Formats: sequence, structure tokens, C-alpha cells
Amino acid sequence: MFLNKIALTSVLAITAGSAFAACEISGNVSIVGNEFPAIHTVANGAAACTGGEVKSNLTADHQKINVDGMSGNPAEYTSAIIANSSLVALMNEDVVRPLNDLIASHGQDIPKNQLITIGGDVMAVAFMANAQTLAYRKDVLAEIGVDVPSTYEELLEAAEKIRAAGISEYPVGGAYKAGWNLAQEFTNMYLGHGGEFYNAGTAEVSINNAQGVAALNVMKELTEYMNPDFLTHDSNATNAEMEAGNVMLMNMWGSRMGPLMDDEGAEEQVYSNIVAGGPLTVGGGSIPASTLWWDGWTVAKNVSDADAVATFVAMKNGTSPAILNDETMGQAVWMIEGYTPAPVNDGVFAAIAAGTTSYPMLPYHGLLHTALGGNLSDFLLGKESAEQALADAEAAYTAAAKEKGFLN
Repeated sequence: MFLNKIALTSVLAITAGSAFAACEISGNVSIVGNEFPAIHTVANGAAACTGGEVKSNLTADHQKINVDGMSGNPAEYTSAIIANSSLVALMNEDVVRPLNDLIASHGQDIPKNQLITIGGDVMAVAFMANAQTLAYRKDVLAEIGVDVPSTYEELLEAAEKIRAAGISEYPVGGAYKAGWNLAQEFTNMYLGHGGEFYNAGTAEVSINNAQGVAALNVMKELTEYMNPDFLTHDSNATNAEMEAGNVMLMNMWGSRMGPLMDDEGAEEQVYSNIVAGGPLTVGGGSIPASTLWWDGWTVAKNVSDADAVATFVAMKNGTSPAILNDETMGQAVWMIEGYTPAPVNDGVFAAIAAGTTSYPMLPYHGLLHTALGGNLSDFLLGKESAEQALADAEAAYTAAAKEKGFLN
């Protein structure tokens, strides 16, 4: 159902590339996806196909528009670039099609470890691995005389020393924007504390517990070292804070490390000292407070056969070895033949090696993610207790799960 550590490692070990013929399509392709360099590379690779129109809408709001954009008949978008959680959401709404027939006709050379199979049907083709790990300023840590943090407790100690030294008032960054991002940060922290989201074998939520409270308490401690507007900061805003020289330590996606470490958007003193570290543990646990992800592409259900074929062929071209070069190699941990690891991807490799838990691909987990994103802010703002925030999230999830038929 999802890519585990062994599968990822085996794909990443492939180094032999192959030549691909020119891409010709006979149909229209419309792509919706997130906005960061690796996704732009995929979209550009798809757009290199000739014979039909290929357009894309890459935006940080992609998860707010992809379901509606694929629900029409015909669908506005013929492909959504998605990750673990968002694939389930699209499947729940029945807007993406199984790819078995298209693979048989046009994709027999796609490595099997890239095929995301659910219930016997291939529902997506994965092209990159991802995880949130530590990004840090090595010069600043050297200045305050501390080692690279390996736990959130050590990160908090380092943050206090950075503030006390007058280097930065708000040295910690994080994608804590209310909604999806905030829910993801709780997911990481809760798993790091050893939490289980549901009662065993059921869809009954169980997060209002000691692990849930501990996770929220650590998150609140972190926010005390963040920009006061942390509830508005997504990955783009947080990266901008680090490039501006304000943030020295943060939990960030591996796919976002490239722009942090290149020579654009920041002074040399900043970008030359940013390092991608491994994921952090918390609360004395050994499991990283992070989740392992893959990104992949789909084909919409409500499109013509011609557009479905064109989309499959174009997206395959957009994730073929032909897209890899000196510029793109470091944009992601590519699950593509010919990929050579780059230092910017060290964090994701460390997450894989540490046995980081895969993000849950359960049909009802998206409902919990939404409930978390809408109900944790008040605790972080000091307006209610951790227990009340978790109770509110549980209630919101339970109502949604009953409406969808996952609970009686």
C-alpha cells in the first residue's frame, strides 16, 4: 500500500539510466500540484511532450482545489500530483482512476516499486521520497558551542542559547500554519511520543491521551521561540525566514532544502552555512518525530480515454530519467533511474535509515488530519487546555467519520 524503508532504499540504489524517445501525445493534459522546484521540474518534463496541450497549476493551495477540480465531468484537471494523504482523499471522492490498463499499454517499464497499489489497483506512480528533518545553521551552532541537536529537547536548549546570545529573538522556524501544516506537525510529534491514532482495528480516534498532551506541550514550547505570527507560516514563509537570517533551526521538508542551500535568495553567510540534518526524536523515544512520504501522480477518472492516455504518457515523461541533470539532481530524493544523491537530500536519507514511520494511508485519516488542523490553534495561543483542544479534534473527527460512514 505504501513505500516502506526497504522498498525506498532499493529504488534509491538504482544508478543506471536509459535513453527515452521523444514524447508524443494526442490529447490534453492539465496538472494540479504543489509549488516547489521538484514539482516544477516534473511539470516541465510533462510539458516537453508535443502533439497536445499540457498546462499546469502549481500552488500551495493545491489540496484545497484538487478534489473539486477533478470532480467535474469532464474534470478540470487530468492529473493531480499528490502525496500519501492526498491520494486517499481523492480516492474517497472517487475522482482518480486505476492505472492498471494504462501501465499495461504505456508503462511496463516503470519500476514496480514506484507503483502505489491499493486493493489490487495501481492508483498512483511515485517519483520522489520526502520527510521533514532538521535544517540548521552550522555557524550559529558553532558560535554558541553546541552540537547538532538530535532531539527536540536539545533543539530547545540550543534555541535558548541563541536567544540569550542576542543572535536571534525567534531562532526556531516551523510550518505551523493553521490547517494542514499544523496538523502535520502534531502528527510528527505524536508519533515521536509513541502515540497511536485509533483504537486497535477500528476507526475510533484515540489522541486525547498522555502522548497527545505531551506532543502539544512540546509544540507550544517550540512556538515560544518562533515568530509570533507562526500560525500564518507555511513552508514557503518559514523558508523565507531562514533565508533572511532570522531562523537558525527548523523542521523542514527534504524537498525544500535545495532552495535553502543554493546561492539564491540569501546572503552567502546564510546559505553556505545551512545544513540538512536528520529527523529529531522527542521525549526519550527512538522513533523520529517525523513521517516518511512519497510524492506521485494520478490520472483523473472523469476524462476521455484520449486525455487519460495523454496524461499518463506526459506524466511518465515528466518523471523519467530525462529530467535529471546537474540542476535538478538535488531537488529531491528522486525515485528515478539515474538519480545520484546530493548533500541537500541527506536529511531524507537519514529519515529512511532511522526507520521513520510512513504517514498513515487509511481512508479515514484525512478526516482526522482536517480535524486536527482546525482545532489545535487555541491551545497554542493559550486560549484552552491541551485536553480540550484534543477533545475538540476528536469530536470533529467523529462527526465527520460518521457522516462518511466510517463510524456508526
